[in-house]
Amino acid sequence: MNRGDVLHVIDPQGEQVSDLFAFAADNRDCSLSSGRTIDYASKIYLTTGDVLWSNDSRPMFTILRDDVGRHDFLLTPCSQAMFEILYQHRGHHPSCLENLVKAFESFGIGPERISTTFNIFMRVDVSLEGAVVVKPPLSKPGDAIELRAERDLICGLTACSAEGSNNGTCKPIDWHVSAPARFR
Repeated sequence: MNRGDVLHVIDPQGEQVSDLFAFAADNRDCSLSSGRTIDYASKIYLTTGDVLWSNDSRPMFTILRDDVGRHDFLLTPCSQAMFEILYQHRGHHPSCLENLVKAFESFGIGPERISTTFNIFMRVDVSLEGAVVVKPPLSKPGDAIELRAERDLICGLTACSAEGSNNGTCKPIDWHVSAPARFR
């Protein structure tokens, strides 16, 4: 994505999570940071007007529109190990981490550089004691979020394959990138 481009992520059927991760196009050591974002926003639930920050404290995305208002920036992308440890799943299971690794591979970015993703439409409740519980997403068919790139980015986006994050079934995610009018 180029600076100023807008990423539109749409949930066409409802209750489907999408994991987003990004790197600065000019510096692969600079990546999306849940820690910096939560620090600077002083909250864990991000929505319209909030900024997603990088690990070098520079804005990466601004949320321009958010039909749902509830996303997760605490949990890492689902992985083969997660399916084995949390769900005792045996054998291969597609995962967001696997899909992001494939997406970033041609840019020379390995799995060790992919950390906590911005989990669009994912609902994670946090108790007063700090326990996290994954609940069904609040997104309905057609709900969307729009994020403006605040710098040139290399982005990866998934349709999450963790059934527990998607109320029992995995569905598609639609997306497109639009350029600002001044560049058209």
